[in-house]
Amino acid sequence: MILITGGLGFIGSHTARALVELGESCVLTQRREPEPNALLADEIGKRVFLEQVDVTDGEALIEVCERHQVTGIIHLAGAYFGDPYEDARSNIGMFFTVVNAAKTLGIRRVGIASTIGVYDGGDEGALLESIHLPVSATQGIAMSKKINEILISQLAPATGVELYATRIGAIWGPLGRPAAPFFPTSQLIHAAAAGRELDLSTLPGGRLPHADDGLDLMYVRECGRALALLQLADQLDHRVYNVSSGRITTNREIVDAIATALPEARIELPDGHDPQNTRARSWLDTGRLRQDTGYQPEYDTERAVADYLDWLRAGNER
Repeated sequence: MILITGGLGFIGSHTARALVELGESCVLTQRREPEPNALLADEIGKRVFLEQVDVTDGEALIEVCERHQVTGIIHLAGAYFGDPYEDARSNIGMFFTVVNAAKTLGIRRVGIASTIGVYDGGDEGALLESIHLPVSATQGIAMSKKINEILISQLAPATGVELYATRIGAIWGPLGRPAAPFFPTSQLIHAAAAGRELDLSTLPGGRLPHADDGLDLMYVRECGRALALLQLADQLDHRVYNVSSGRITTNREIVDAIATALPEARIELPDGHDPQNTRARSWLDTGRLRQDTGYQPEYDTERAVADYLDWLRAGNER
């Protein structure tokens, strides 16, 4: 039984689905009263169980873990509401609550969600987990994740809990944001599925993306499976894992995949690279993930785009 904090969120739902498909049962916690989504509705009460829990409440979390006989935890919940002090206090509190529950109950393995943002842009090329990162960060989410990673390095040997961090890349797909703030993939696909023009106000920078720009994108079904495989692996040899596709996907690839799946969709992007885009052309090296879990991608860009279009055209809002 694997407990996922934030388990009914975007990534959490797909991680739960992947765990079920791998033969596991899950308990999903959410601070608000949990409501099943279309991805998990058929498994609620069978292999998936819902609990309303504030992860900062240590006694409540321990009670849920005991009642469901939890054997592993994937901690995805976070507090990012714009108040740096309260967000930091909540996120650090949740981290310690989760680790304490595992330590108290003898839960062997706990995965803590981190982010590609800890690289803070990074250099050109492949970004390896072994790169030495600055302690500072330009963005609150990246800062809280760096703090968690430092705590993992100290508390894993001190508690006897197998703690590991997952640096998650740019994720897109079913249940995600219709308008992602940092990359245009979702906006392109939503517009094609609805048969409407692109709304420039929803696109990063308020302008059309250039065809040859891109970044390391990972389809959310793949992300969920990767997180599930890390939790279930016989042995993990590292405390930090990149979770992404390990390659740059260009906007041109997305548009070409849309055209293959939906020939009537007409999306034209400016050729070349946006001169205002100063982001380094880098991607997450996924060698550790593949070596320790056997992970291999099942969705290429064409299959992923077609799958998401089918999901949206079936009546799902996002």
